[in-house]
Amino acid sequence: MEKFFKLKENGTNAKTEVIAGVTTFMTMAYILAVNPSILSAAGIDPTAALIATCLASFVGTLLMAFMANYPFALAPGMGLNAYFAYTVCLTMGYDWKIALAAVAVEGIIFIILSLTNVREAIFNAVPSTLKKGVSAGIGLFIAFIGLQGSHLVVNNNATLVSYVHFSTAFHTEGICAILALVGLFVTTILYTKRIRAAILLGILITWILGIICQALGFYTVTPEAGFYSLYPSFGVTDFSKFGETFGQVFNADFSGVSISNFIVVLLAFLFVDMFDTIGTLVGVATKAKMLDKNEKLPHIKPALLADAIATLVGAIFGTSTTTTYVESSAGVGAGARTGLASVVTGILFLLAIFFAPIFTAIPGFATAPALIFVGFFMVSAVKDIDFHDKTEAVPAFLCFLAMPLMYSISEGIAIGVISYVILNLCTKQAKKVTPLMYILAVLFVCKYVFL
Repeated sequence: MEKFFKLKENGTNAKTEVIAGVTTFMTMAYILAVNPSILSAAGIDPTAALIATCLASFVGTLLMAFMANYPFALAPGMGLNAYFAYTVCLTMGYDWKIALAAVAVEGIIFIILSLTNVREAIFNAVPSTLKKGVSAGIGLFIAFIGLQGSHLVVNNNATLVSYVHFSTAFHTEGICAILALVGLFVTTILYTKRIRAAILLGILITWILGIICQALGFYTVTPEAGFYSLYPSFGVTDFSKFGETFGQVFNADFSGVSISNFIVVLLAFLFVDMFDTIGTLVGVATKAKMLDKNEKLPHIKPALLADAIATLVGAIFGTSTTTTYVESSAGVGAGARTGLASVVTGILFLLAIFFAPIFTAIPGFATAPALIFVGFFMVSAVKDIDFHDKTEAVPAFLCFLAMPLMYSISEGIAIGVISYVILNLCTKQAKKVTPLMYILAVLFVCKYVFL
């Protein structure tokens, strides 16, 4: 392990990497429940979607580990799966096999772009200040996801979002929010005491407290409202269901599908996945201090290639776009610095096929403290932004502000890039802008106009 993953060179050890790998998995385990639920709306069998999710995550994460030696985990992306099911299949009316075909073509295009240095050039073209803005934005974004997952932040018609009303929904949303806050404090205390497994322990302790609350009657199981039993259950996965999705991308019926509409679907997948991946790599790598003195990520080509191959493999298995996960930052926060952590995470995804009922019992409020706590660390990148230079600071600010408010990493990057180019052009500082940044700005504008 030392020879292959270079543990000492990266300032880590096997124990730390294993704990961090488990931590990353625990913060991502919700995808095992969420992705099958979303894809089932498109007509995909939930069990088949679960198996495809586990296998795509396993293959993608191991590719990242062995090709790039980075502690980044991959899984079917949130947002992309919703676009797959609710927009492409339900709204546009395409069969899910057509949608899988679009994902597969996207993966092939990304493989070509990764081999030709295009995606790497895009990564390196992003200014240093904007990269810090991306890191901070991802921090706010995952913290917001944690707040929602804990039910501390809920929908409100008057103000869009608000805090939960503890008295009227105490036994469901209220107790979940309280447990998440307790878990956040526990995690913070453990981390302050320099306990390396603090984030993982925070998840487990919060889950155990939830189980106790259910036993005492403080937490009420109400499946119709989305509040399920917190007790881990045991069951057997029906592996025969996997045949319903595996390889079905090759059986897609394109009769009646116009080329122009298919291209629109393909471009939407391309835009979101490309910049979500780049944004995640920038943010997590910045947090892990993996960027070199030129603010570039060493070995980014194999990392991007691993991500691209995982997308193609995931489509063949039968799931929406597989991408690098922002929750990898939880593992980084726990000390992950090499691909060994990714190996652990990948293996746990494979094992999850057999123990899916147990892993899917992990509630959102239990992983929420980890997301909020890691978000706090990632937001610290703000302190390195030069707020005296408004042409640098304002785009970075718009970038990290847009991510949580628009619920999209790629939208934050788009707004950051466009504003950076416009501000520097209008203040006669065009020399600061690389040619590729101009191209990206134009492409983003075209995206808003035509997509």
